[in-house]
Amino acid sequence: MDRIDLKRHFPSLSFVVVLTIIVALGGAAFIYLGVYNVAADEPHTPAVYSVLERVRDRSIEAHAKGITPPSDLASAQRVSTGAGLYTEMCSGCHLGPGVEKSEMSQGLYPQAPELAIPQDLTPGQQFWIIKHGVKLSAMPAWGKTHPDPLIWDMVAFVRKLPGMTPDQYKKLIASAPEDHDAMMKTQSDAHSAHPH
Repeated sequence: MDRIDLKRHFPSLSFVVVLTIIVALGGAAFIYLGVYNVAADEPHTPAVYSVLERVRDRSIEAHAKGITPPSDLASAQRVSTGAGLYTEMCSGCHLGPGVEKSEMSQGLYPQAPELAIPQDLTPGQQFWIIKHGVKLSAMPAWGKTHPDPLIWDMVAFVRKLPGMTPDQYKKLIASAPEDHDAMMKTQSDAHSAHPH
């Protein structure tokens, strides 16, 4: 049986191996030497930002498929409860109609989206983002501490924000339930009584 001469059949094989080793060593040096600046006050290059944005958007779309909002998503009760949760947990970064930028919101990179500006997201995508958070964006995973019904309440409120006037926002926030701990206990008790 004849031996196969790899160099004759694959003349560039050694070049590919050498190139792979060089790229791997270069990547390792890039990481080890801390060449890329991850400071929040130094924006990503346009190419890096574009890739990260695309990865984020496609991940959200893929993972949120099949999430169906509750039929009462637009109910006044959900919106009111969501307003209280939003004030406590979200407004410092995402602001609201007529709300000035906070020190925290100005220091975030990437900047948190202002949710009073219409977003091109489905209710399922908003639910997934609130529940699971977004890596490297300061968006926490509220699902670790909040049951799904309260997350849907936040979605209900966030969906009402675009087009809301500053006065409407203030009135809704002022009339929202204030006792966050009681809301958590009520939802926890309801979930325990009816786990499915």
